[in-house]
Amino acid sequence: MKLIKAIMSLLLLLMVLDGCSSKGAVNEEEGAEGAAADGMGANGRGKSGAKVGKYSRGGANGRNGYGAGSSGGSGELDDPSSPLAKRVIYFMYDSDEVMPEYRSVISTHASYLANHPEQTVTLEGHADERGSSEYNIALSEQRAKSVARTMSMQGVTDQQIQVVSFGEEKPSVSGHDESSWQQNRRVEISYPGH
Repeated sequence: MKLIKAIMSLLLLLMVLDGCSSKGAVNEEEGAEGAAADGMGANGRGKSGAKVGKYSRGGANGRNGYGAGSSGGSGELDDPSSPLAKRVIYFMYDSDEVMPEYRSVISTHASYLANHPEQTVTLEGHADERGSSEYNIALSEQRAKSVARTMSMQGVTDQQIQVVSFGEEKPSVSGHDESSWQQNRRVEISYPGH
């Protein structure tokens, strides 16, 4: 088990370093096809109309292991030049599969969270306007859960993660074309107070 953790830590470090060395913008164009999520009803919606997943907030033991001299890591979270400033994961049409170009973003946040067990995160799933409301709620929840699973495999506890599904309710861009839809198929990584 220790060997697996050591290998995963080394791979995570290599992915973060590889992600930090790239100077170009992330390509948000369509790529590989992914799996579609199953539809479900609107049960389980929160006050805002969002579907709240099984992951919940929690966990606190006050350890701080990310970045020297930071107070709870808030410096990294509020620094626009920090790798933690990238907080949006985009998805292909009708897919909940995390695209390769976003794995390093998730790994960076997972590393931060694993080193800050007192910190929590909300993964907000979104979908474009195509499809029924129920289907889009389910798909956006599956997208957020895909990010949560990836983080969990890298040491983030279920108590640190809350999954919220907004479906098509909160588009980031208004419009009825592929360019708009592409930006609305996303998971936003949100830290309380940041």
